[in-house]
Amino acid sequence: MTTNLRQLFLEHVGQTSDNPMMLEVERAEGIYLYGRDGKRWIDLISGVSVSAVGHGNRQVIDAICSQAQDYLHLMVYGEAVESPQVRYAQRIASLLPDPLDTVYFVNSGSEAVEGALKLAKRYTGRTEIIYYKNAYHGSTHGSLSVMGGEEYRNAYRPLLPDTRQIRFNEPADLRYVTPRTACVIIEPVQGEGGIFPADRDYLQALRDRCDQTGTLLIYDEIQTGLGRTGTLYFFQQYGIVPDILCTAKAFGGGMPLGAFIASNRIMSVLKTNPVLGHITTFGGHPVCCAAGLAALEYILSERLTEQADAKGALYESLLAGHPLVREIRRTGLLLGVEFGDSELTARIVLRSIDRGLMTEWFLFHDTAMRIAPPLTITDAEIRESCEILLEVLNGAAE
Repeated sequence: MTTNLRQLFLEHVGQTSDNPMMLEVERAEGIYLYGRDGKRWIDLISGVSVSAVGHGNRQVIDAICSQAQDYLHLMVYGEAVESPQVRYAQRIASLLPDPLDTVYFVNSGSEAVEGALKLAKRYTGRTEIIYYKNAYHGSTHGSLSVMGGEEYRNAYRPLLPDTRQIRFNEPADLRYVTPRTACVIIEPVQGEGGIFPADRDYLQALRDRCDQTGTLLIYDEIQTGLGRTGTLYFFQQYGIVPDILCTAKAFGGGMPLGAFIASNRIMSVLKTNPVLGHITTFGGHPVCCAAGLAALEYILSERLTEQADAKGALYESLLAGHPLVREIRRTGLLLGVEFGDSELTARIVLRSIDRGLMTEWFLFHDTAMRIAPPLTITDAEIRESCEILLEVLNGAAE
């Protein structure tokens, strides 16, 4: 059966590379993934920051089952008053600073970025979009147009016109933000760039420049949202508020859900000239919203956000002394372990998977390994995963 499934996977499921992991997972619980052959992996990346509340979270599963019994899809987004959408929108808005009070639900992070870019162009009446080197915002055509890695863009040109790339954390480049710029889109912590946070002073200068020029500021917190960095969203640590916030991944509690969030004043331009300025059939699916809201309430009730920094610090303390580790970049429970060599990093990642640790490197920074386990991970489980990883590092050093 296992051989047949793998063969069918390769024959009938669209592939993303010539070398998929080919891990056949039968079930998942907490921080663990279990294979059909009894193999167990500690999930160190949470499906890339998705499974923040752990696999098989009972509160989330109960919410999914309960909502599925009431109703599934009713109508395209924005036409029916659906309780899970309304309750989740109100709850997330209550936790965000003014003026971020209106939520537009979509299906994914890339769609959230697409909606945010359209909203900025529609609201300002401008066309120029500024983005950053090593930025990752998704792979649909609009989000690909603001990706900071040429290798993944060139095969799909022409992309959106009137875009400009600038350097991350480089104040001199803010001169390129002008009265013809519709928006600047930035990850307050660059994810696929290798876990590099924006400097507080830089973000403030960017906010000021956008205000001076009438440019909308978009934060992409798709990887960092829902408590991973030690606050619900990373920008709340600085208190520098965007005009539009993009969120997804952990936002759905393991279900496909994203959103772009803005003030009601900005969001309202999508209603007219033309009507239906942004449309999605399945955005804000009631089951996904129920799951996302349950996950958020679990994060809040269990105080997982407040624990994230200490858990990340424990990883840092256990790994930082190894001679192969050149640097650890960290925001909360989101770490980039730098080895300084892409071949060494690949070897460490593959050996870690063989030894029962699910991890990977970064799209635009292949000399570092990602650590971003479920926020529910315990100190004992952190120590267990570090013991395995240190054994891998010792073997890689020989």
